[in-house]
Amino acid sequence: MAIKGQKYKSYPEEMKIEAIRLHIEEKWTYRQIIEHFQIQDKDRVKKWMRKYKQLGKFGLMDQRGRRQEYMDQDRYVAKLKRENEMLKKCLEILMREV
Repeated sequence: MAIKGQKYKSYPEEMKIEAIRLHIEEKWTYRQIIEHFQIQDKDRVKKWMRKYKQLGKFGLMDQRGRRQEYMDQDRYVAKLKRENEMLKKCLEILMREV
């Protein structure tokens, strides 16, 4: 649980991607990566790896808040399809009234 006023350490997305690359391609151990990048939490790289396997690069992005630039293409297309269906229904209702 967080302590009031506690500051969390955040890491840039480029560093996360490089850490994942080192583990996958260069076969570095988690310990080597943690020491190289001076990561304080020993399980942090494992968490990044799990998110990367599940969601790809999108999983490594900071997802706090509703940021438009973080929406991946599939989610964006699904949102547009929902909006399109809603507009079609609204048009159908308006056409019946006229």
